[in-house]
Amino acid sequence: MASPTASAAAIVSSLSPSPVAAERPIPHGNLLFRGSRAGSAPLRLNSARQRRLSPAPRAAKAVAAEKADPLNVMIAGAPASGKGTQCELIKAKYGLVHISAGDLLRAEIATGTENGKRAKEFMEKGQLVPDEIVVNMVKERLLQADAQEKGWLLDGYPRSYSQSMALENLGIRPDIFILLDVPDELLVERVVGRRLDPVTGKIYHLKYSPPENEEIASRLTQRFDDTEEKVKLRLQTHYQNIESLVSIYEDLIIKVKGDAMVEDVFGEIDKLLTSSLEKKSEMVASS
Repeated sequence: MASPTASAAAIVSSLSPSPVAAERPIPHGNLLFRGSRAGSAPLRLNSARQRRLSPAPRAAKAVAAEKADPLNVMIAGAPASGKGTQCELIKAKYGLVHISAGDLLRAEIATGTENGKRAKEFMEKGQLVPDEIVVNMVKERLLQADAQEKGWLLDGYPRSYSQSMALENLGIRPDIFILLDVPDELLVERVVGRRLDPVTGKIYHLKYSPPENEEIASRLTQRFDDTEEKVKLRLQTHYQNIESLVSIYEDLIIKVKGDAMVEDVFGEIDKLLTSSLEKKSEMVASS
């Protein structure tokens, strides 16, 4: 299996600058997340088809190209939804600064920053790192020059209502929130079939990307939490997290079907991001 970065480069290079995904119907309407209280009203989210944005006039795009703010994106998806691969593709084409709260936390601890030291104290006690510390890390990263100049891609964060409200209070809000939507049965199959080669670090899948030979197959290992029981618990947590974000980002969340081929999923995302950029340029030009 090629690395996500290599795959991203191959797919992006094969796509033209214009939207490339084949037109395929995307279901829309009511979505009831798992983990919702019994009898609760279904949540209405916008599908990619419902939220297609009108392209800006050519003249407006030419005038606004140098003035429009960079694109800011949030992306979320369940375990094994393909979010990591799509983040690599987005980063490769749009040049956004990819920010993962988990990676950011580990980096700050490793470099011994003030936020990292505070987070480490809680982790060494077996406690969760308070939202205040993580939000502060994310805020400081988003305010760095590269993220301000190129735009940012915030990966898997925020995960709760309190985290999203903390970002809102800081004036941090995306232009678009992409939610990868993959059926549970496929997510379970993807996770349960994953295997790791402890020698090379390469990830295989028993069905979709099997090992090249018996020697490799004999040494593959499975993560302790890549079991059907554990992944179903993680999915329940994911749906509860997303449900808590809807009231904040309802007008920005767009579902994208994540059970298609990688390039088709990216094609749909690509069209959405391109339209969002054009809309920003159009707004600048008309102001």
